[in-house]
Amino acid sequence: MKTEFTDVSETRKTVTIEIPTDVVDAEIDRVARDYTRRARLPGFRPGKVPQSVVKQRFRDEILHDVMHGIVPRAVEEALQERGIEPVDTPNIKDVELAEGQPLKFTAAFETVPPFDPGELSSIVLRHSSSDVAEGAVDEVLQRLRERAAKYETVEGRPVAADDTVAVQLDRTGPDGKTDHHDEVSIQLGAAGNPPDFDANLLGLDVGASRTFTIRFPDDYAVAELAGTDQTYAVTIRSIRRRVLPDLDDEFAKDVGAFESLAALRDRIRADLEEEARENARRQMRADLFRQLATRVPFELPSSLVEHEMDRRVEEFARQVMAQNVDPRQAGIDWAQFREAQREPARGAVASALALDEIARREQITVGREDVDKEIERFAARSGRTAAAIRAQLEKEGGISRLHAGLRREKAVDLVLSRAKMTSEPASNAPTGR
Repeated sequence: MKTEFTDVSETRKTVTIEIPTDVVDAEIDRVARDYTRRARLPGFRPGKVPQSVVKQRFRDEILHDVMHGIVPRAVEEALQERGIEPVDTPNIKDVELAEGQPLKFTAAFETVPPFDPGELSSIVLRHSSSDVAEGAVDEVLQRLRERAAKYETVEGRPVAADDTVAVQLDRTGPDGKTDHHDEVSIQLGAAGNPPDFDANLLGLDVGASRTFTIRFPDDYAVAELAGTDQTYAVTIRSIRRRVLPDLDDEFAKDVGAFESLAALRDRIRADLEEEARENARRQMRADLFRQLATRVPFELPSSLVEHEMDRRVEEFARQVMAQNVDPRQAGIDWAQFREAQREPARGAVASALALDEIARREQITVGREDVDKEIERFAARSGRTAAAIRAQLEKEGGISRLHAGLRREKAVDLVLSRAKMTSEPASNAPTGR
């Protein structure tokens, strides 16, 4: 077998392969014999069709089978001899195949060359504090109070700001048609209320009525009302006010299994601190990946970027489906959405390649026990057995992806152990080698 490699770029290569005539003819004869055993042609008994007739009758099919039998093996052998690992299935082109002639073709492929990811100690990451201000705890407590609010009927006074009123309402537009509602609940101060609507209700007692006209602005969000005069006839049926519970030990017991308000505050503070730590961890990892991506010195293999774009589209489509929405009916321009993922995909691919190179240089390995533990974690979260998770991964070819992911996570841990931590903003950190 003759091979000739050509470097198109640092990542794109081609190899031209020539298979000797005797090897090609031997494979043609082997495939033809198989067709002979199965051929059913008029005038011949099964299995007795002359091979010359079979070769002529099934020429295209035989050559197709020969090509698909020889070419993949030849490409794999040629790449293994050079120690080359393609990032995707090579693209076969310019095939020349005929009996009595050598088989010639070209395989185009992409690969990732070794590179220097630089000194890991030159990576600078910002360590964010997980301290929680007292005001943040108070804000959560206030939201809990608002969710637990109750409404009480008001008697003996007119409508005031922030009240909730039940009204009978007629709205008449410029066409003279009236939209009637017997019982409408309106929260004064709500963002969705028509402009100046609340001001016309203030001061009205229960049973009182008022008629007024509102001019809606031309850019009003509701198209059918924009730029029109609408006349409202409103009668107050009842007035209610929202009452927040007192912030005391009884409130804490109503919220959950807390003996006191102090215990509730402690729990809120602990939750906020954990959330702050998780946010800091995500931000640190994102900054780490951005810095690693800048250390890849060559043009990224396009096939890896395209695959990552497809993965992101598929993941988003699954999220849409999880909301019981058909992705095809979601009103999304999927081609545009996919293209918008190109730059994020490039960053993800570049940082992954940097982690892979670090793992290779540092001889980071993933053992069977690492894979088993991760599968057990999957199983615990999904409520399925570890055996079922493993079987699914093996069926879908996911074990290798899981292995690669765990290796990269070990590389992340290594980089974090060597990187410089600072309390300064990450944007001030150097990213060079």
